[in-house]
Amino acid sequence: MLKTRKLLAAALVAACLTAGLVSTSRNDTAEAAIGGITWQDEFNGSAGAPIDSAKWKFDIGGSGWGNNEQQYYTNSTSNVSQDGQGHLAITARRENPANYQCHYGTCQYTSGRILTADKFTQRYGRFEASIKVPKGQGIWPAFWMLGGNNWPTTGEIDIMENVGNQPNTVYGTVHGPGYSGAEGIGGNRNIGTPLSNAFHNFAVEWSPNLIVWFLDGSEYFRVTPASLGGDQWVFDHAFFMILNVAVGGYWPGYPDASTVFPQTMLVDYVRVSAWTDGTTPPPSGSTALRSNFSNRCIDIPSGNPVDGARLQMWDCNGTAAQKWSFASDGTVRGLGKCMDPAGGALANGTPIQLVTCNGNPVQRFTLSAAGDLVNVSANRCVDIKEWNSANGAQLQLWDCGGTSNQKWTKA
Repeated sequence: MLKTRKLLAAALVAACLTAGLVSTSRNDTAEAAIGGITWQDEFNGSAGAPIDSAKWKFDIGGSGWGNNEQQYYTNSTSNVSQDGQGHLAITARRENPANYQCHYGTCQYTSGRILTADKFTQRYGRFEASIKVPKGQGIWPAFWMLGGNNWPTTGEIDIMENVGNQPNTVYGTVHGPGYSGAEGIGGNRNIGTPLSNAFHNFAVEWSPNLIVWFLDGSEYFRVTPASLGGDQWVFDHAFFMILNVAVGGYWPGYPDASTVFPQTMLVDYVRVSAWTDGTTPPPSGSTALRSNFSNRCIDIPSGNPVDGARLQMWDCNGTAAQKWSFASDGTVRGLGKCMDPAGGALANGTPIQLVTCNGNPVQRFTLSAAGDLVNVSANRCVDIKEWNSANGAQLQLWDCGGTSNQKWTKA
C-alpha cells in the first residue's frame, strides 16, 4: 500500500498464482501459538467521537502516497470518527468545493488513514479486524502493517486489501527487498458475493518464518522464507498497523460516473494477540464471571469437570466451579479445562461447554472492555439463552448485540 505497486491487476494475479504454487517447508517455520489479547480497540465511543489518540495517530496529506492516489488524508471527524454503534468509520468524500492541494492539483476527494506507529508495535501474534469494506470503482480500503519507514527494506504485511472493481475478492500480500510493488508475494480469496455486503474478519497469524492469512477464520494463503525465491525475509521485528481508504491509484484505477460518494469503511474492532512458543504457563489467579443481566455466575454443573459439561448460570457462591482464569494462550479455564463451543461449531445457538484444552483456536475467548465475552474464531458473544434469569440457564454463542444477557463482569 505504501509505494508504486500493482501497476496492473494482472501483475498481482500472476504473482499470487506463482506464490500459490510454491512448496513451503514446515521444517523451517514455527506455527503460531496464539496467546492472550495484547492490544485492542472496540470503538465504543459516542457518535462523532474522534479516535483514541493513545492508540492511533493520523497520516495527513495528498502526496499520492506512492500509488498516484487521488485523496487528501485529513484528521477531521468528517473522515475518521466513531459512529456510536461500536464502529470506527473511515469515510471517503467527494469535496465540492475542494479545500486541499494534492499532487495533481486541487483535491477532489478526502479520506482517512490512521496508524499505531509510535503508539503500539508487536513482533509475531495474531492481528485481526472485523471490517465492512466500502464499494465502488476506484475505492481501495486496506488493513495492513509496516515494519518501519524504510520501505521495502523493513517490510510490509497487507492483511486485507480490496479494490472496487473486484468487489468479491480479498488480497493478502507481503512486500520486502526484491519483492515489492507489483512483485509482492500474495494470495487471494473470492467469496462469490461482495465483501461490502457484510462484516468479515480479516486476520494474519505471524510467527517465526511463517505468516498465515485468514478470511472469516478460514486460511487462504501462507508464506515462508521458501516462498521468496531467495530474497531476504524481513518479518522478524515489530510492525505497526494501518487502516485507510484510498481513492484511485495505479491498481484500483480511478472513480468514474458509477462511483457513489461518500463511501465508508466500518471497523467493528481491531485486536492483537500474543504469540507464544507454548512454554509460557497460564497466569495465576481466577475470577467469577457475573452476568449483568441475572446477577448470577457462569458455573460448571455440580462442580464436575467432565468433558462436554454444558456451562450454566447459578447463584454466585465463590466455589471452584465458578472460578475462571484467562490463560496466556487465549483460553478461559475452569477446574483445569477450557470453555469451548460444542463440536467446534461457530454458529448462532452453539452451546458453551467445558472440554479438555486442546489447542484448537475455537477455544479462544476474550473479555472486552465493554464486558463482551467474545469467541475470537466465531466473533460471537457468550449469550444467556432465551434471556433466562433462573438458575440452570444455558449459555450459547450469538451475534454480539450489546444486550445485558451478553454482558459480563469479573467478580
